[in-house]
Amino acid sequence: MEQTNNTLMAYFIIKGISDVPELQLPIFLLVLLIYLVILGGNMTIFLLVSTDRHLYTPMYFFLANLSILDICCSTITLHKALFTFITGDKFVSFAGCVMQMFFFLSFTCNEVLILTAMGFDRYVAVCNPLRYHVIMNHKVCCCLAGVCWVLGFLDIMPCALKVSSITCYTSRDINHFFCDLVPLMKLSCSDTSDLQLYVLIEGVVLSALVPFSLTFISYVFIIRSILRIRSSNGRWKAFYTCSSHLTIIVLLYGTLSYQYFRPIEYITLGSNKLSSLFNTTVVPILNPLIYSLKNKDVKLALKRKFKKISGKM
Repeated sequence: MEQTNNTLMAYFIIKGISDVPELQLPIFLLVLLIYLVILGGNMTIFLLVSTDRHLYTPMYFFLANLSILDICCSTITLHKALFTFITGDKFVSFAGCVMQMFFFLSFTCNEVLILTAMGFDRYVAVCNPLRYHVIMNHKVCCCLAGVCWVLGFLDIMPCALKVSSITCYTSRDINHFFCDLVPLMKLSCSDTSDLQLYVLIEGVVLSALVPFSLTFISYVFIIRSILRIRSSNGRWKAFYTCSSHLTIIVLLYGTLSYQYFRPIEYITLGSNKLSSLFNTTVVPILNPLIYSLKNKDVKLALKRKFKKISGKM
């Protein structure tokens, strides 16, 4: 195998989703369709929240942030698969590869943190409804979202710097459809034990366990408050307000834990590619679907927009 250091490793070759020639056109069309659905669905949610005064609430404010993150995650990963089919160019520079990994992991970390903030929002809504609009005022929501965005980028920066300092790779070929952390670590012939330890401590504990624990604690109090509600109808309404958020939490944490939170020697590139596809396609599609199909406020906002548009025609 070819060995080189990062001074000579000027580029990598992204092998893509599949290297079977007969599958290239169907894969391109499928990826393009998925990306357009992700873009359309999440942009619809974002524009509705931004322009409909009935959706000017903390929950939808965080949902708009989540939609932007879904668009960013999908764009930073799927654009290479689309670009490769159109141009045939599978090359990516070493710096470009590290930057793609950095932004993808940062957006993913941001998404976890935004979901944690949404968990706190649901806790206040269910456990302290009379003071909800006082506690979750616009300033607090903006501060929470700002902290989530900043922490997401700062959290991944050391990891990206460590990857950029790797001095040896066994091959230029990355068996993936974008530059992800696991394939780069798999290709490294340098000692990556310190990077694996960092991913374990910082990635698992700080980026996942702490947000998950905060979300879990929020739902412990939420469930306790719901069980105290005497009427079954009231309990159902309280749980219904949290069901969409819980669904996304289960999907995202389930995918990320399978994708990253395992020893590197037990991770195969094939399984990592499949979990990445799920994380970058299925989850961003489900987010707007879950929040729109299960939410009467969003459906009413859509109806108002359609009426407004049809009235102008």
